[in-house]
Amino acid sequence: MKRALILGGTQFVGKRLVQLLLQEGVEVTIATRGITPDPFGNKVLRLKIDRENALTHHVFQDKQWDVVFDQTCYAPQEAMDTLKVLEGKVQKYVFTSSQAVYDFGTHHVEENFNPLEFEPTIKGRREYPGYVGYQEAKRASEAVLFQNASIPVVAVRFPIIIGKDDYTNRLKFHVDHIKEGKAMFIENLVRRYSFIDSGEAARFLLEIAKSDFQGPVNPGSEADISLGELVTLIENLMEKKAILTPGGTPSPYNLPGSWSVNTERAKSLGYHFTALDPLLKKLITDYSKG
Repeated sequence: MKRALILGGTQFVGKRLVQLLLQEGVEVTIATRGITPDPFGNKVLRLKIDRENALTHHVFQDKQWDVVFDQTCYAPQEAMDTLKVLEGKVQKYVFTSSQAVYDFGTHHVEENFNPLEFEPTIKGRREYPGYVGYQEAKRASEAVLFQNASIPVVAVRFPIIIGKDDYTNRLKFHVDHIKEGKAMFIENLVRRYSFIDSGEAARFLLEIAKSDFQGPVNPGSEADISLGELVTLIENLMEKKAILTPGGTPSPYNLPGSWSVNTERAKSLGYHFTALDPLLKKLITDYSKG
């Protein structure tokens, strides 16, 4: 891989991915709305696009890349527009998807959602409100890519991504509330979720792009954890009890159901991820130190 296009690349995993690519000597182009600043200076090329406005895609004319990493696609219309404008310009498409493509439940294998059998309705991102909307948008975007692309496509179905650089602060919310004795509301303590470290997520994107693999894949720590178990883990590390009450601040992990994935396919391809218990313990400890 000599040249890579990243749709995104200025936040969280995308920023980590750019750093990894630059370390490998790859020529990197990031395409964004130009709103979020990045720290890369003259090390990267920049294009300004709006995923909701196909007219801005003229910036891709007369350019070529070996791979595109699509970090910012949230609707099948965007997937369709991007395939069209990048036709003949890239050799592989790595799509950042989500475990949300699966129905609510645990230990999902990749076969539990087949994008080749899903009939997408082509809509824009503003037509997909809430978690259910997000689920349909990711499903439909995968379907558009796998059914229409003339190049290999990888759909990386990430679980919840965590790390000290997580700007959403969803895990930190729970650590802070327990540390500071603030009440929080967790709708269902038995719901279970999978996680992946942000650095390992970026590394996986890079390595899967360099491989011959195509299709959907679930990366992440092998186990899952319930919200109740997560609270107990934080309590034990902090030596403080959580205040759980319906009147507390709602947890950002109050999702409509459990979502966790089976990572055997990624493991069979030779990829390994930090076990969930030490991953969570280290991050909780780091958060507790402020």
